[in-house]
Amino acid sequence: MPGQDSSYRLLFSHQEVVRDLLTGFVHGSWMATVELDSIERVSGSYVTDDLCNREDDIIWRVRCGDRWLYVYLLIEFQSTVDPMMGVRIMGYEALLYQDLVEAKMGPTRGPLPIVLPIVLYNGGRRWTAPRDVADLIMPAPQGLEAYRPHLRYLLLEERRFTDEELIPLKNLVAAIFLLEKSRTREEFIRVVDTLVGWLIEPEQVDVERAFTVWINRVLWRRRYPGIRVPELKNFQEVRTVLAERVQEWAAPWLEEGLEKGRQEGEAAALLRLLEDRFGPIDEIVRGRVSSADTETLMRWIGRVLTASGPDDALA
Repeated sequence: MPGQDSSYRLLFSHQEVVRDLLTGFVHGSWMATVELDSIERVSGSYVTDDLCNREDDIIWRVRCGDRWLYVYLLIEFQSTVDPMMGVRIMGYEALLYQDLVEAKMGPTRGPLPIVLPIVLYNGGRRWTAPRDVADLIMPAPQGLEAYRPHLRYLLLEERRFTDEELIPLKNLVAAIFLLEKSRTREEFIRVVDTLVGWLIEPEQVDVERAFTVWINRVLWRRRYPGIRVPELKNFQEVRTVLAERVQEWAAPWLEEGLEKGRQEGEAAALLRLLEDRFGPIDEIVRGRVSSADTETLMRWIGRVLTASGPDDALA
């Protein structure tokens, strides 16, 4: 959803979050040469020859070693498996390189920089799409192997990380994963309290605000789809809502859900009793049972043992 995607992008528009993404979830010997203080965001507006625009705010670069070797991070957020992700990533990289050439950053000024594409996946199903575009292309006839493109992306599949791996990390991206994976209100509050301790400096207020917007517009709506909560401004308001006011705002919605659950359970129980005593039940009786309220269903259940037939029980 566009609103959810923009909320994720707001989170990853902060240097602290991208730094923790690199230090906590990107591995390799090259990471020892990364100067984390050099991380800076790069403009992500591209114009292709056919004047099609693509906006992507989540592109960063970082200095590695004693030379200005740039590593660009193209971060895509996915909640469903995209079989053609490799092709999409290849297109994004081509646009990025085109933009760098037009900005005279290569090749006359030296080699073009390495690109590290990252796909953050938070869906419930296992990611099954190929991670190299070459795996999407048919095998090449002999002599054409060199023309078969290869381009890989780094997949961070949220469901593959356990709580035992994430909790010890003092890491903002780990906190994002834990919030999305939290199963109870208490777990959610515990992660929020941890974030309060991490983001206490005045200059971190924008990061706290980004987390709050994401919680309000993504996590809250996913967890409580029928509840409308006023726009939250900070962690304290998030905690207050979760600890004190969630039941107040959720009461009508929860009561409706509980009532529906009771009605469905009692209707199923009555149908089983009728079938056990009188045999197969016709669709007219089933229709009456499914549309009855809980009070009526309880009254009919009490009549089954003494009734002469389904019509008598439902009289």
